[in-house]
Amino acid sequence: MSNDYGKTPQAISELTHLQYEVTQEDGTEPPFHNAYWNNHDDGIYVDVVSGQPLFSSTDKYDSGTGWPSFTKPIDAGAVTTRTDRKLWMTRTEARSTGADSHLGHVFDDGPVADGGLRYCMNSAALRFIPVDRLEEEGYGRYSRLFDTTATRTSEEQS
Repeated sequence: MSNDYGKTPQAISELTHLQYEVTQEDGTEPPFHNAYWNNHDDGIYVDVVSGQPLFSSTDKYDSGTGWPSFTKPIDAGAVTTRTDRKLWMTRTEARSTGADSHLGHVFDDGPVADGGLRYCMNSAALRFIPVDRLEEEGYGRYSRLFDTTATRTSEEQS
């Protein structure tokens, strides 16, 4: 994974209180009262600290939990996991590989057809970039995820 997505003192200083609490202190925002739990727009979600691409709306689904949920990261190397034994239970914590931001947790109750995982993320750890701004914000390489013509053509060739 690229080292371009590290944590800097400036990036940390620009976080809101909630973003800091979630990403730096392993906090959790309230369900159903966060920016992206009900976002249905096309685009990608990046680490609020580093800008590292983490998830795509093409892998987002409504888990009914009140947090944005995804079936997988945008790139297998974007998210790392570790065992979290806080709150008197064992869970799998998800962190960004670039800035080591706490993102949320991974559970095994996701859609079976998509691998069975649910990446349950905190909106406060993410920044959403709509598909029509990907190029402008330097994420143009992810536009292909939303090109239905290219997707259909590659599926037809398979």
